[in-house]
Amino acid sequence: MNIQPLLDALDIQENAAQALADDLRTQIDELTAQLREAETHLEHLAITRRIVTGLADRLPTGLPDLPQHPDYPRILAVFNDETGPLRSQEICDALDREPLPKNIEGTRAKLKRLVKLGILTEDTVGFFTKKQ
Repeated sequence: MNIQPLLDALDIQENAAQALADDLRTQIDELTAQLREAETHLEHLAITRRIVTGLADRLPTGLPDLPQHPDYPRILAVFNDETGPLRSQEICDALDREPLPKNIEGTRAKLKRLVKLGILTEDTVGFFTKKQ
């Protein structure tokens, strides 16, 4: 009996199995490297989360919600451009409002409301500044 064809068939299967094993080892090495990168990234994210949550108590709180009126953001914009205290009439001028008593009083009322919200201060009566 001639066993050479059988040995040739075994060689072919052995070579195919060896090629498959080599390919799988290469894939395992690549996947191991990708897994290592993913685990490192997860560690960095966990560290970042701890730092951010640790700092959250130290961050200043945001401004309170402004009342629903278009003058409030405009008033605050005036204070962003100024460094010293302002009076109601100066705010009216900056908002292009006529210096009528009703406009000045309305603006003063808005300024007082911003003081109550903790956004402005009124250290001297009638003089308003942005809270630092």
